[in-house]
Amino acid sequence: MNESQEPQRGIHRRDLIKGITAASLGLAAGSIGIPDSVGQSSVSSLPRRNLIQIENAKPGTPDWQLTKTRQLPGKINKILNNGRCPWIEGYCSANSVRAGEKLRVMVSTNPVSDFKLEIFRTGYYNGDGARLMKRFDSLKGKTQIDPPVGENYVRDCNWDPSVEFEIPEDWLSGVYLGKLTAEKENFQSYVIFIVRDDRPCDFLFQCSELTWSAYNRWPADYSIYTDHPGFDSKGVPSGTVSFNRPYGLFTHPVNKHKTSGGSGEYLPWEFPLSYWMEQHGYDVSYISNIDTHADPKGLLRTKGFISVGHDEYWSVEMYDNVSKAREAGVNLAFFGGNSVLCVVPMLPSSDGTPNRAVRREGWFLPMPEKIPEAKKRQMQNQEGFEFNMGPDGAQLMGGRLDHQQPSGRGLGAGDWTCVMPEHWLFEGTGMKKGDSINGLLGWEWHGAPAMNLPGMNIVAEGDATIKGKKVGRYSSTLYDGPKGNVVFNAATIWWANGLSSPPGHKNPTRHGVTQQGPDGRVQQITQNLFQRMLEA
Repeated sequence: MNESQEPQRGIHRRDLIKGITAASLGLAAGSIGIPDSVGQSSVSSLPRRNLIQIENAKPGTPDWQLTKTRQLPGKINKILNNGRCPWIEGYCSANSVRAGEKLRVMVSTNPVSDFKLEIFRTGYYNGDGARLMKRFDSLKGKTQIDPPVGENYVRDCNWDPSVEFEIPEDWLSGVYLGKLTAEKENFQSYVIFIVRDDRPCDFLFQCSELTWSAYNRWPADYSIYTDHPGFDSKGVPSGTVSFNRPYGLFTHPVNKHKTSGGSGEYLPWEFPLSYWMEQHGYDVSYISNIDTHADPKGLLRTKGFISVGHDEYWSVEMYDNVSKAREAGVNLAFFGGNSVLCVVPMLPSSDGTPNRAVRREGWFLPMPEKIPEAKKRQMQNQEGFEFNMGPDGAQLMGGRLDHQQPSGRGLGAGDWTCVMPEHWLFEGTGMKKGDSINGLLGWEWHGAPAMNLPGMNIVAEGDATIKGKKVGRYSSTLYDGPKGNVVFNAATIWWANGLSSPPGHKNPTRHGVTQQGPDGRVQQITQNLFQRMLEA
């Protein structure tokens, strides 16, 4: 078992005020002709180091990556492969835990096999991507029962715990991967959880696990997008999905990471931002969607709240809590597309544990003046269900999925084109009006800018396409909060992929467009934004 080091004390959260290491920015900038002045100051020259810098100075390892994976053969529909790995699979008892709290890990092996569990904290770690925190060897495996189909088509596992342990006091907040390896055939998969804390921090990184669960089809085809009798997979209400089950391989055709099974959508969409932030020493702490929902005061401990990747599913409470944080002066950054779209209630599990299941009940879209009766009947196709139209997502983010566009669902990809080169956001990028970052837009995007917000600027805009055909117009926005804070909306799921390419990462391709990997201009824009947030 790996023994963790003693925690460091007395480190101030404002150690990182200015600067970012030149290494990756300089290389990327040089390749696209950005001036050499981009990112010249180095955090290594700072007199003191924050907790993230201290953590990432510790030795990492590439061994966190899965090397032998397998999924059940066959397709669950005409598009998606079955992403389940019954040879070894598991889930955790909570989305996030604090130091001192207990975490249970439920694992099933079929055929029965002893197994090991290695727990890694993800980060930069000199480019390795993770650090080994704890190891359990020769654990007894067993085949655990697939849950029956429950009320509202939920599959809610009630597996026996295979491992239970207390989170050590010196485990820094972060996203943790548990690497499961079956000894019989050496097949592997992940479990995933977040260690959160309550310390003041410069940036609060929210993981989008509500959306991971919505798209999770485990054990075969039981996602929010599954058709059930009486349920339209694209409408409301949806069937219910539970966190009490493994994450199958994310088999959406956007990104087929065969070595990411069990990790939700964290590795393709969110880890590139975390990796980059920790590489450059930003003072960041991590939370789950559930924390945003249940702990509104916790949002006030940060300078900047970050939504990243595919953050589609929100509760009304999440919307209200983040809105109140904005009003209190917290900066907001939405590095995603198709975000804050679907309204979900937080539901208990079958054993009564709160916030362990969700279903779709509506959208964060403007309320239409009149809903046709046929549409209303479609939306109210379950006895006792009331359609839940949340507040307009654009009033929080600055823009949102534009349901009036030809694609109707915000699908599409393309280039991200500057329209305000004089804005401080583009300082040091060398970009001129009409200059584009190729392939940065995808696979879903935001349009419909809310022009009634204070200081609203559209900083980038252009056409979204599907296989070369225009399907809508995206808008990246930035507006002013009430206390000198700002709200940025990147308008693309692929923003984080423009910042870094961690070990094992693959650039996504969709709608005839391939994301081009890290780009110095994306890095500089993000640096400018974060600097502005730190100074607010």
